Amino acid sequence: MIDFDVLEGEIKKGKIENSYIFCGLDEELIKEGVNLIVDKSIDKSLLDLNYIRLDGLTTTFEDIMNACETMPFMGEKKVVVVYRSNFFKDKCDASLTKLYNEVLKYLKDLPPYTVLVMYYLFNDKRDTPKKSSKIRSLEKLTKVVYFDKLKKDRYYKKVEEIFKEKGKEIGKVELRYFAEKVQHNFDIIKREIDKLISYADGRQITRADIDKLILNSSEDDIFDLIDFISQRKVEKTLELLNELLSTSDQHMLIISNIANNFKRLYEIKILVQNGENINSISGKFKLPTFVCEKLINQCNKFTVKQLQELMKICLDTENKLKTSGVDKNMEMELMVFKIFMLK
Repeated sequence: MIDFDVLEGEIKKGKIENSYIFCGLDEELIKEGVNLIVDKSIDKSLLDLNYIRLDGLTTTFEDIMNACETMPFMGEKKVVVVYRSNFFKDKCDASLTKLYNEVLKYLKDLPPYTVLVMYYLFNDKRDTPKKSSKIRSLEKLTKVVYFDKLKKDRYYKKVEEIFKEKGKEIGKVELRYFAEKVQHNFDIIKREIDKLISYADGRQITRADIDKLILNSSEDDIFDLIDFISQRKVEKTLELLNELLSTSDQHMLIISNIANNFKRLYEIKILVQNGENINSISGKFKLPTFVCEKLINQCNKFTVKQLQELMKICLDTENKLKTSGVDKNMEMELMVFKIFMLK
């Protein structure tokens, strides 16, 4: 398995494999990897004839095989890209499992003139290729490329290029502050840059603007945790909680943040029931509208009574951690189970 930097280095040297599996959260970065292969393999004048894209959600094995088997037109290579290749999910239905098995077998007999690129987007920022049994099993047959975070200098440069493409200059200090605070996903980064540019409305972007529009990573993690709870995803909730506890031994701070998030959802729930609109709620909480939209969606998954009980569960757990010598991690996990048992 290699990363994007290694892939780019290999392509520059003219080393292009017969097949690839691209995976990660950042589709914009993955598309950049695809473009590198396409630009190196196919003459631009023959792009329409020798570059084929197939939707992995709707394509069949016959579609993939036919695209790969057809000889390139007036060139040495053709590139076939299967995007949204959800048949790489460990848990999928019978039809996708069948497609995966057929592709697995076909990779051994792929024509030498075809470069097959299949890419799969992870659902969660904590997913990795090592957690996927299907992707691990394919490493001997194809080149797996994991599109994780770019190295810092390159990452900063790429973020700066996006600002320039959109016709907006940003100071070096503000650029780095924004780049470190935003999620390292270029699809998200582009949307957040659009929001910043719109919010600044022609003036210089400041650190205060960034603070107002971009969530802190810790707040983002707590938001994800509450979201998993609202979707009744026990395993994901525990996995994220354990990750938070392992990276930061601050049990009281974490539980306080969880409780505060439930409190905010409770207050928003009451305002919504009283007929308040989103602009009014945004003003009261001093939050951007798009953040309020997400919070309203979350609070709609709970009743007022449930949110009251959730705050009580958090408070009881916080008091136990303060007043007794209990195992803190175990007590936090017990809190999660109490939350999911709540009717």
